[in-house]
Amino acid sequence: MRFELITNDTDTIVGMRLAGISGKLVTEDKNQIETELKKSMDMPDVAIVLITEGVARICESLIYELKSKYHKPLIVEIPDSKSVGKTKKSITKYINEAIGLKI
Repeated sequence: MRFELITNDTDTIVGMRLAGISGKLVTEDKNQIETELKKSMDMPDVAIVLITEGVARICESLIYELKSKYHKPLIVEIPDSKSVGKTKKSITKYINEAIGLKI
């Protein structure tokens, strides 16, 4: 099982790739984001889909729909490098809260 990242921020995708997390760099186009999100949701080996705040704001309704429709993979919203964030939590803390594992 693995993580998959969907972001519109170059710094975030580079940092996550250094940590071994693959992902897709998308534009602000809602159709492209929806396509990549649905592809990630259909990958059988993906356990958690990480979505940055900027991307999540663009397609909030789709994310809500997918969270209620699919039990797997888990969709987790994380801050990106430009984000002031809703809270000052680290990605590790987000993952810990979402799935209950310490990393």
